[in-house]
Amino acid sequence: MPSSLNIRPATVTDLPLILSFIKKLADYEKLPHQVVATEEILRVSLFGPKPQAECLLAFLDDAPVGFGIFFHNFSTFLGRHCLYLEDLFVVPEKRGHGVGKALLQRLAAIAVERGCGRFEWAVLDWNESAIEFYRSIGATMLDDWRIFRLSGEALQRMAKEEKEK
Repeated sequence: MPSSLNIRPATVTDLPLILSFIKKLADYEKLPHQVVATEEILRVSLFGPKPQAECLLAFLDDAPVGFGIFFHNFSTFLGRHCLYLEDLFVVPEKRGHGVGKALLQRLAAIAVERGCGRFEWAVLDWNESAIEFYRSIGATMLDDWRIFRLSGEALQRMAKEEKEK
């Protein structure tokens, strides 16, 4: 019997599943020490009065197999909002079954439905299989852009310097 794939928006009752996928993704990326998210943090961020992001869940034959967390950002050059995919994860044993592609197709449809100017995401430079997959669906890698990040003590220091002016 062929597999049945279902993708749906997450609900508040899915918080344990979402957090488990985040932890599995962190393990895959060798970054489990960076996960500080809790169900309560996710409850506020995804389902609170002012949600900061949205989540899609993928099920294969009713078993949870993947997720995508996304939010809107803004392009000044386009003068339009865009869709940014923060994380996409499919459990290793179900990769190659079309789950990742189906999640990206649903996200692309959401971007088009919402009038987004583009749909973007980042990928770790060592994740060659993901890079090949993204290229196979027509995505282009922006070699001339680098991501900068302020976090932890550096973020706190920068904010404190602004307050001291």
